[in-house]
Amino acid sequence: MTWLETSTENCTVQRALDIVGEKWSLLVLRDAMNGVRRFDDFRRHVGLSEAVLADRLRKLVGSGVLETVPYREPGSRTRHEYRLTRKGWDLWPVMIALKQWGDHYTADPGGPPLEVRHRDCGEHVEAVIVCGGGHGTLTPRQAYTRPGASARRAN
Repeated sequence: MTWLETSTENCTVQRALDIVGEKWSLLVLRDAMNGVRRFDDFRRHVGLSEAVLADRLRKLVGSGVLETVPYREPGSRTRHEYRLTRKGWDLWPVMIALKQWGDHYTADPGGPPLEVRHRDCGEHVEAVIVCGGGHGTLTPRQAYTRPGASARRAN
């Protein structure tokens, strides 16, 4: 079965994009990965309306990418922070790869506005594709796709 003969109804890329494929969702995740936790901080920093932010946070919590954790400032009512779950942190390599692409193709002439560095040695962090069999990093031409276990024939 070739790619064009394969149904895309259960495509995992499509399913992932249903959860995190909106611009605002990715920007909320970017901020969460950089320590933002509270609704007002997301709204102020990402720069979107309360309604859109509430919708994106609800969707990310509902899909298990974020979780809510109660907190209470002295003299105030209980509120909730938003924290990445393990499922959310598993998107970190995706965000690093997207940032890396953006740094290469869209950064200001002076360079990117944010650097991600290894805490131990201070060197830049980068996303790479590696062979699971221990053959090191790969280029697109060194890889291929084939139908997986749940592939279905297109109608």
